[in-house]
Amino acid sequence: MASNKKSTDDPLSAVTLAVGQEDLLLDRAVREVVVAARAADADTDVRDLTADQLQPGGLAELTSPSLFAERKVLVVRNAQDLSAETVKEIKAYLAAPVEEISLVLLHPGGAKGKGLLDAARKAGAREVACPKATKPAERLTFVRGEFRALGRSATPEACQALVDAIGSDLRELASAVSQLTADVEGTIDEEVVGRYYTGRAEASSFNVADRAVEGRAAEALEALRWSLSTGVAPVMITSALAQGVRAIGKLSSARGGRPADLARELGMPPWKIDRVRQQMRGWTPDGVALALRAVAEADAGVKGGGDDPEYALEKAVVTIARAARLRR
Repeated sequence: MASNKKSTDDPLSAVTLAVGQEDLLLDRAVREVVVAARAADADTDVRDLTADQLQPGGLAELTSPSLFAERKVLVVRNAQDLSAETVKEIKAYLAAPVEEISLVLLHPGGAKGKGLLDAARKAGAREVACPKATKPAERLTFVRGEFRALGRSATPEACQALVDAIGSDLRELASAVSQLTADVEGTIDEEVVGRYYTGRAEASSFNVADRAVEGRAAEALEALRWSLSTGVAPVMITSALAQGVRAIGKLSSARGGRPADLARELGMPPWKIDRVRQQMRGWTPDGVALALRAVAEADAGVKGGGDDPEYALEKAVVTIARAARLRR
């Protein structure tokens, strides 16, 4: 049996607890463990499971001894949704983890499933914080850290310009930093960022829509005001809002299946399926109907049916964000 009292900095600790709601950071926590495991054993078997896929008795089967003594990484997402019986099995496992197996538990934090969190911490699990970057200053710190991690220098003005241009999506911010460091030599300044990203109207519009359908009204309004201040046409924003709500409705009424299958059925790319699945939590059919009416009213308002297009958009954003939380 392996001890789970290894250094808390060791990705090969018997148990890693990734806590928070930032998808990019959660994915990175998983990838760090997988990379370390495959560096130790190129044939490492990785099992990436959601809570509903780990049924009672499943942990014992997955951690049973192998004839080939292969290394394994077991990833359990949405650990707060595990059944009481499965949680009991994991708690028992924490007391005597299996050699050559790295268990990674992803948990959003909060009260739901807190017993498992407490048990993992008490057992000495390695913990990785994956909090949402809800404030502009936190996103700015993230961007600076991304440049440092890639060994590149960027001016403070460039970092701020990138946050202003991209918005609050850390995955998009990380991608932008990666692109800039790959394409540009020397110090990255505000002029370079402006040349690449400032004025991306379409991206700005979809940033507003993403925050709204996720129920994050304050962030959606912040993104909306920034978009309008930089000259994004209101009609582009209503179009993005409509697409966001329709995607929720289409996926919620579709049969379950793999992202690739649903992508073909619904005419969306697989990555979009994954994103919409995350966004649709809390939505109900009534919520979708309410949001679609709000979009229609906003569309009429920005096309001459109202006196204040900005107010029409703000009203729609708030209504959509409220509709996204009807089930919560």
